[in-house]
Amino acid sequence: MTQITEAKILILATNGFEQSELEKPLKDLRDKGATVHVATPDGNDIKGWDTDDWGNTVSADLALADVSAQGYDAIVLPGGQINPDLLRVNKDAIDLIRAFADAGKVVAAVCHAPWLLIEAGIIKGRKATSYNSISTDMKNAGALWEDSQVVADQGIVTSRNPDDLDAFVAKIVEEVEEGKHERRAA
Repeated sequence: MTQITEAKILILATNGFEQSELEKPLKDLRDKGATVHVATPDGNDIKGWDTDDWGNTVSADLALADVSAQGYDAIVLPGGQINPDLLRVNKDAIDLIRAFADAGKVVAAVCHAPWLLIEAGIIKGRKATSYNSISTDMKNAGALWEDSQVVADQGIVTSRNPDDLDAFVAKIVEEVEEGKHERRAA
């Protein structure tokens, strides 16, 4: 078991992430004592989307090519429409997410980011939630979708939207502190 104060957490995102869905987990997890790194596809800083226009820039710590699941306890995937849509066609991003899942590490996705779990092939047969507009995508991929604030199924944590971020972060902490999750095949 890993205490959150000793945990290393990776946030993977690109331009167009929902501002609060990256910034709040980043701040809250750091405030709880975790080491949190932001990785982007090219290692460059990224710009968020805030309600109806471009938002703040977030500094990148690493490029996607420079990270592996081995060095972290969890991966957090912010939503928004643009960010996960761009990442789900990035083979390296999908391979990294799958590596976290295969290692039994926490994989947390909010809003539209569960698209990435679909693409990685890790959501079938698992309880999950997402932004309502992609519930059909989730069900078609075999998820046992429910309209809940946060859902965890063997270390895979999903949440609906920015209003659920407190519960999302709390569940990430809980799942990280539980340690490695043995998972049945998806």
